[in-house]
Amino acid sequence: MRQKTNIAAGIAAARSRVRLIVGLVVAVCALLFALANAHLVYVATTSEPGCVSHTRLGQGASAPGLYSAAQSACSPMPEGGQR
Repeated sequence: MRQKTNIAAGIAAARSRVRLIVGLVVAVCALLFALANAHLVYVATTSEPGCVSHTRLGQGASAPGLYSAAQSACSPMPEGGQR
């Protein structure tokens, strides 16, 4: 009878270890997910990308492979057409 008790205790201890390991893995994954999202929010709120050259609205957007922004957030094109 004592051997059955030892086996049951061993099984209970093994289940306890497995639950602990699974719980730690889930906690680490949740922490990584939260940190990644916090990093994305930080970068999105602190970065200010500069304007890139692009085809402006009405400047040949009908040509194959050329696209233009619907409304540019950059300053309007200066006189003479060069930035």
